[in-house]
Amino acid sequence: MLNHVFSDEFNGTELDKSKWFDYHPTWAGREPGIFLPSQISVRDGLMRIKGEKLAQDKVITSQDIVTEEGTERTYSIAGGAVISKTEDAYFGYYESRFKAAKTTMSTTFWLATRNWDFPGPKECNDRYGLELDIQESIGREGNFDGKIFAKGMHANGHFWYADCDGKMQDLRSPQTTVKTDTFASDGFNTYGGWWHNESSASFYFNNGAPKFMTFYSEIKDKPFDQPMGVNLVSETYPFPWVELPNDEELADPEKNVAYYDWVRAYVLVDAESDQQNSVKDTPEIYAESIHLNTDSATLIGDNKLSFLATYKTNRRRVLRFELKDAQNNVLGTYQVQVNPGYAFLPYQLSFSKPLSRSKEYSITTSIWSVQKANHSEQAVFVQTAQLPNLNTVDNLHPRKHGLTLLEVSAEGSVSLTQKPGVYHFGVFDSQNDIVHQGITYDNLIDVSNLSSGDFTIRLDGIQAAKFTIVK
Repeated sequence: MLNHVFSDEFNGTELDKSKWFDYHPTWAGREPGIFLPSQISVRDGLMRIKGEKLAQDKVITSQDIVTEEGTERTYSIAGGAVISKTEDAYFGYYESRFKAAKTTMSTTFWLATRNWDFPGPKECNDRYGLELDIQESIGREGNFDGKIFAKGMHANGHFWYADCDGKMQDLRSPQTTVKTDTFASDGFNTYGGWWHNESSASFYFNNGAPKFMTFYSEIKDKPFDQPMGVNLVSETYPFPWVELPNDEELADPEKNVAYYDWVRAYVLVDAESDQQNSVKDTPEIYAESIHLNTDSATLIGDNKLSFLATYKTNRRRVLRFELKDAQNNVLGTYQVQVNPGYAFLPYQLSFSKPLSRSKEYSITTSIWSVQKANHSEQAVFVQTAQLPNLNTVDNLHPRKHGLTLLEVSAEGSVSLTQKPGVYHFGVFDSQNDIVHQGITYDNLIDVSNLSSGDFTIRLDGIQAAKFTIVK
């Protein structure tokens, strides 16, 4: 479900000051780049951050998040920072579509605490802060090590920690990257990060396959346990790791602007609950659709078909599923009203006549306006999917013998052997009744609440493993 607090389509004529600062409230910027509100503008559906050479150097001596009071800092380049006013961004999905400036100024999207004084685990006034970089980029290469940031996706997790000696350390998770042949400044790309929990996250380039990160946990077992703010920033990177932008590119309006199309945040909620956004002007962010997972289609008894489907809707809608035979006769219909959002759910469709596994069937999925679902108006979306194979309880049982047998840990969880990914899982008992389901993104499934017995696991509707619980 869309989290409006950290979402903006930038469709106005100025920055929404109810959501964003046009400067960083606790950091002036990394020398020699200073964050200035004058560099931020919004027009033509884009938020822009412009890099420029200052007419004269600016000297600041006030304290900020990285320097002590009285530290003299000299700035010669203007950059910009769009910073969320609230710092309660927590577990959820965060994404932004943007194009980097064609300079060595950064174009970035990240979450961070503005407080680096959260109490550490020791009794010596140790402290910590958090930073989750979803994308860090520059616009061109050059003769410097940091040129790698010119292409692809670069995500980092920073556990900022000051031990008993008070010295701040940057304790990082292994960097998560996606390699590309194109520059970040060649065009718009979508960069996404799913902050799962205190221990892990996954990252997505142009909605592709996830890349996973486990946070540094040698100081704290569950380190990323504090809410953060959302940041869209163009700054100077440390020299000489990245060379400073030259005067020529900083003066070129074809090169010195970073363009942000939108930023969006989502919270994970139960798709079957009544929870929905109270904001009336929810943007139309989805191409509304239903995707049927045909491999998950399973006959239950003589008159029910279970399957998994993903839907995307911008408003409250009615989803309709129609089971048809090869002659296009409707054998059964299931209809459900859903809240706006992006959801992956199991469904069951009932019918009166038994199906034959030797015959061809299909399911037509459609999306309707709530007011028009029972009338003749045109559907918002219609698609028909053929069902190539129908699983049954009987033909699933023999397959159990070839499934991987998983051990149940002392903590009551099983660890999947599949390639790391985000899966919808279903746990079934010996009668093939579902007893537990959800989403796993760390290949672990908690089964501690299940009773003794033999169980199978389906991932995205496909049998994947089995395990036994003895209590």
